Amino acid sequence: MAMRQTPLTCSGHTRPVVDLAFSGITPYGYFLISACKDGKPMMRHGDTGDWIGTFLGHKGAVWGATLNTDATKAATAAADFTAKVWDAVSGDEVLTLAHKHIVKTVNFTKDSTCLLTGGNDKLLRLYDLINPEAAPQEIAGHTSAIKKALWCNNDKQILSAADDKTIRLWDRSSMEEVKQLKFDTAVSSMEYLADGEILVITYGKTIGFYNALSLDLIKTVDAPAPINSASLHPDKDFFVAGGEDFKLYKFDYGTKEELESYKGHFGPVHCVRFSPDGELYASGSEDGTLRLWQTAVGKTYGLWKCVLPEELGLENSEQLYTTPPEIKA
Repeated sequence: MAMRQTPLTCSGHTRPVVDLAFSGITPYGYFLISACKDGKPMMRHGDTGDWIGTFLGHKGAVWGATLNTDATKAATAAADFTAKVWDAVSGDEVLTLAHKHIVKTVNFTKDSTCLLTGGNDKLLRLYDLINPEAAPQEIAGHTSAIKKALWCNNDKQILSAADDKTIRLWDRSSMEEVKQLKFDTAVSSMEYLADGEILVITYGKTIGFYNALSLDLIKTVDAPAPINSASLHPDKDFFVAGGEDFKLYKFDYGTKEELESYKGHFGPVHCVRFSPDGELYASGSEDGTLRLWQTAVGKTYGLWKCVLPEELGLENSEQLYTTPPEIKA
């Protein structure tokens, strides 16, 4: 009997969820942060979706959010022309970094000493968090708003995606552009996997995989609908994608075959990411919720418990698999 995917629904936000990010695996588990147009980013336990706290302080929509590897710091990018750095343990605001326009993206170096930001003023900024009073370094080159900016290559280089339909690779020390990819349409998302130096991007209905150091194309896969975000499993055996048709798609990375598709959200999917252990993936949507989906349906993990049909009466087992209850986290 086929197992039904039963996502965990994480409510609490009141507007569309536009970005999410996981921490690394810490001694206390791993954590999830979400950015929302309600201006109130939230932190949760990554494996269960249980709410930990809300970061209060922004005066506009929050477009980007990230955690450092050990989940001790958070950073957010917002429409109030600021990026903020937070103590992710206490929830206290540590720094407010004023910008000249809407900030869309934030990313820590591995050692959490430098914060990269990008947004509607088309500039990349590098803030020294050890010396936050110092003026940030600035990198110009993009001709439209920057959507996403990420450290890569052991923090020696920077990848940025913008509305000018380009992805650019920059050298941190020289602050110069190394290489550029041009597209026919704006890039909707970008994910970087340090293990294997793989860049995952989405544009239109296409999910593209590139070598992050050379920007050489590895492969592209076309989805049935316009895609807003995609994420490659840590083991690189499959990837997930979500977009305008409210669905989440799972593809085999090797064969490009569509393996599954699930509908759970009631609006377009804006962001999707695998957890650091690969056991689940999280999605954020226009409907204001996050949902957590099992990578291996039926496995006992987090709040999911595998119940075999023989452990129930047949009557109950049919009910379990045909009308799965909605689990709220």
